[in-house]
Amino acid sequence: MKICTARPGLPFPHATQAIQVKRRRTDRRTGKTTIVTIYAITSLPPGRTTHAQLAMLIRGHWSIEALHHTRDVTYREDASRIRTGTAPRIMAGLRNLAIGLARLLGWTNITSATDHYLSHPADGLHLLGLTT
Repeated sequence: MKICTARPGLPFPHATQAIQVKRRRTDRRTGKTTIVTIYAITSLPPGRTTHAQLAMLIRGHWSIEALHHTRDVTYREDASRIRTGTAPRIMAGLRNLAIGLARLLGWTNITSATDHYLSHPADGLHLLGLTT
């Protein structure tokens, strides 16, 4: 991780630091290693955080992005035609609930969990204490 002070005049008015992170990823199936460089900015002033704290903040941001990715890919959230009132927020909450419940039950693949409960709705009702 490299950190530098952001120069004045950037199109991000509150940016005080710029961060470069190189991520190394090895595909477990192929053994191929790739390196990806990402950039981030923060309004935290220099000296207020350590490299470890910044790394934790960046990982936290990507965990949120991973949730949005799961909601979009598995539940096709971006293609939803629900757009008025509070319905979009309610549907997002229900999707988050479904993902959270699946994870609590030990599912690591949310698509597989969704497919399972779509194919076996009685299992889902049983988990919720509702039997048919």
